[in-house]
Amino acid sequence: MVVDNRLWLNLAVALGIGLLVGAERERSKGMDADRSLAGIRTFTIVALLGAVSTVVSFWLLIVSVICVTVFAALAYAVRVNEHPGLTTEITLVFTAILGGLAMTTPSLAASLAVTAAILLTAKEPIHGFIRVAVTKEEVNDFLILAAATLIVLPLVPNELIGPFDAINPHNLWLIVILVMLISALGHLALRALGSRVGLPLVGLVSGFISSIATVGAMGQRAQQTPALMEAAVAGALLSSLATILQLSLLLGAIHPPTLHAMLAPLIFSGVAVAMYALVITVSCFHKECPEMGQPSQTFSVKTALTLAAIIAVALMASAALNVWFGQAGLVFASMAAGVADVHAAAISVASLAASHSLSASNAVMPILLAFTINTFSKGVVAMVSGGKEFAKQVVPGLLVQVLAAWLGWLFF
Repeated sequence: MVVDNRLWLNLAVALGIGLLVGAERERSKGMDADRSLAGIRTFTIVALLGAVSTVVSFWLLIVSVICVTVFAALAYAVRVNEHPGLTTEITLVFTAILGGLAMTTPSLAASLAVTAAILLTAKEPIHGFIRVAVTKEEVNDFLILAAATLIVLPLVPNELIGPFDAINPHNLWLIVILVMLISALGHLALRALGSRVGLPLVGLVSGFISSIATVGAMGQRAQQTPALMEAAVAGALLSSLATILQLSLLLGAIHPPTLHAMLAPLIFSGVAVAMYALVITVSCFHKECPEMGQPSQTFSVKTALTLAAIIAVALMASAALNVWFGQAGLVFASMAAGVADVHAAAISVASLAASHSLSASNAVMPILLAFTINTFSKGVVAMVSGGKEFAKQVVPGLLVQVLAAWLGWLFF
């Protein structure tokens, strides 16, 4: 057998895997008589065993892994009363497999070894986070998100279906996942920052979940506690900034050319509302916000599915009106969808552009109209929830945002 440089390099990777994982296990196994079964020497030899077995024969690798598994099981059975955990034993078998993998795909084997070493080293932080920081409901929510991404998404057909071939189930489910993910990130931000960081920052984070709902919540808080009026106004306006950021992410994910065509209006409106909210935030910065309860729900599956349903209806309506009446029909459909949610209208229009049913430049007008109608809806919610005083401060900021968006479209 000819031994080339690549073989030596792969053997070196297997050696490094054994040393890396073994070094971590050596530090954690203890020094007394009850120390765990394997340390740096054992793990290094096991990694090399897997590598050499792969070179000789694939079947020899299988036999080697079985032998290592049997030895690890026997050692666990002897020490089950003192060491009920299985981490070291499972890692030992995994190291043998990684040693074999290093001979065929060294980069993947090295990456997996580093990941395993990080997981082993971070035992206490991970256990503390799961047992103390994260609630049972949050774990369940993240499992739902993982199932939606890893199990359901691959099963959803990625093709146009329905009337006018307007709906792609795969893209719709991606929207559901994206909404849940953004909501989860907002929830984690609130958990990490605490409940006394101030209404402006909470408004910005909550705006990624629902800007209209955030405006309503801020208005209600301002009506209940007039001393927090300015902070609530800042939170409501920053939720609109979150809408712009979220809209940019969605357009970039669905159809980047549409995002490029909308770039100037999005930048102008985002900067305008951010500066307006910043002035108000600075004026109330010295005021301390009262204790705010942490959100009990990581995300709402119902909200995500409802948004997907709205998007599906908007897609069919937009496609139908576009076929029947051309550009004028699409504009009216986008305006109607924008009353409840600008993202649904924007996604439907961007999806039409992605399917080449509409050019990116022609997609700007319907999205801007939906954005404008949605902003007016926020103004109505501000009036209803917070009263005239709250609306007097929120509505001008919303108008500045809309005006800046149209100026960005007209001049750029």
